[in-house]
Amino acid sequence: MKKEKILTRAIACAAAACLVFSGCSMQNGETPQEATNKAEENSTNVAETTLEASGVRMDIKDYSSDSVTWGPGNIKDHKRPTDPENLQNKYGELNAQWLLPEGKSICLTFDEGYENGYTAQILDTLAEKNIKAIFFCTYDYVKDNPTLVRRMINEGHIVGNHSYNHYNMTQIDLETASDEITMMHDYVAQMFQYEMKYFRFPEGAFSEQTIALAADLGYRSVFWSFAYADWDRDNQPDEAEAYNRITSSVHDGEIMLLHAVSKSNADILGRVIDDIEKEGYTFTIEL
Repeated sequence: MKKEKILTRAIACAAAACLVFSGCSMQNGETPQEATNKAEENSTNVAETTLEASGVRMDIKDYSSDSVTWGPGNIKDHKRPTDPENLQNKYGELNAQWLLPEGKSICLTFDEGYENGYTAQILDTLAEKNIKAIFFCTYDYVKDNPTLVRRMINEGHIVGNHSYNHYNMTQIDLETASDEITMMHDYVAQMFQYEMKYFRFPEGAFSEQTIALAADLGYRSVFWSFAYADWDRDNQPDEAEAYNRITSSVHDGEIMLLHAVSKSNADILGRVIDDIEKEGYTFTIEL
């Protein structure tokens, strides 16, 4: 990808600056546009972001805004799931990814919307096993847990952009969708001196238009080829169920999505890594 400076809207950058330097956060019910309007009253400076452009220049509005219905489906006999393969073939040119290339490699990813007390344990296990992972974080998560985020970075993991407010990106306009990516990017860049390059859509909800937008902002959209119902902290699978779901679905080139709020995930992670490696798989964060 070629590098170029992308001039972002002054309003979005002003909002990001307000959040970084004053410690303010959105009030209940406040929309991103209302937040940026407040920031605009206090600043009219135009700032630049250092997002790395994909080199794909397009009129975003030329792409379809229809939400794409998808799911990884059930994985049988450790075969690569067909829906993620078909989606990658269709949208790969827009810098979107559901699978790694063929081969016995797995990318382990975690979504971080809020902290439930298990991320430190997960990081301990990853350090013990010498495994790197990608952590997709929201603004609330990085704001509330800077020590954990700094630890992720220092220990060689990748921190990814999971949006500012965790909105369904197919249900907001393009300006707001752009803000969701750039405001989060700018906050992390300024607070952690870290440039994110991977974006995960909240709920996995996307349209052709929104992945084109992410690509135009310099991001690779990283989806997944395996996930299971582990996100509800009040309705967690037991350890045996979690272990069986994860290990029975392992496949070549898997991008594995786990939620860090899950105690079961945290408790079985070391055993899962050991047993998957025994089957000849290696873990990677090279996409």
